[in-house]
Amino acid sequence: MRAWIAVVGLACAFGAHAAPKVAVTDLAYQERVEEYIHTVSSQQNSHASMYSANSSSSYNEYESSQSYVEQTELRKFSGDIKGEILKTGMFQLVQGTPYTAKAKEDVYDVIKRIKNGNFKGADYVLFGTLSDIDFQRDINSLDRTDSYSAVLGLTLVADFSLINTKTFEITSAFTAMGEGQDTKLVNGDDVRVTLNRPRVVREVSKELGMDVARQLSEQLGQAMPEHERRPMRNNLPPDEPAQILR
Repeated sequence: MRAWIAVVGLACAFGAHAAPKVAVTDLAYQERVEEYIHTVSSQQNSHASMYSANSSSSYNEYESSQSYVEQTELRKFSGDIKGEILKTGMFQLVQGTPYTAKAKEDVYDVIKRIKNGNFKGADYVLFGTLSDIDFQRDINSLDRTDSYSAVLGLTLVADFSLINTKTFEITSAFTAMGEGQDTKLVNGDDVRVTLNRPRVVREVSKELGMDVARQLSEQLGQAMPEHERRPMRNNLPPDEPAQILR
């Protein structure tokens, strides 16, 4: 209850009809990068000529491997999250500073990023981190036919926290998921099968955005007194009285 009272209090401070401002981050993630280096060098030294008996050659071979952790943000899935949040009418959106490879902060240290002014003008930051992303490609035979189905699927799971930029209090936290797939029926005559990867990514992005907006509404909307709840925006026409068709 206190979490949403803080949100309502900020709304009152900006005006009766103003909603709190929120910055939505791209999904933070890190991955381990492996590097293997193998170099071979040879050099011929001659004090006289290349045919001189005093000429000599050297051969060097060097190899090494190293690994390091790379941090960044996944920028493909935040657009639909912002769009679905705008549909709820609960927040206004402001643009934060994206994380780049030159940034000195830890991508997961959102408090430090807030203090460094990366989300100016925002009352709240919706901070998302990538938990799991999985592309799957399967080929399944169809019984009693010479055809089979080719399937490309993607599942993405992310954790979210809504953080107050003044007090650093977490006012909402949840895990959201998006799924999508493309399926094509093919047979042995098909030389090449091309599945629609962009459409799969779009479906996942849309589902993820809807799940985020739904859980924000559930966690924050139910904590509001009913007379203070902002109406959900939609494009549906107003209801009409029932008519008896004769």
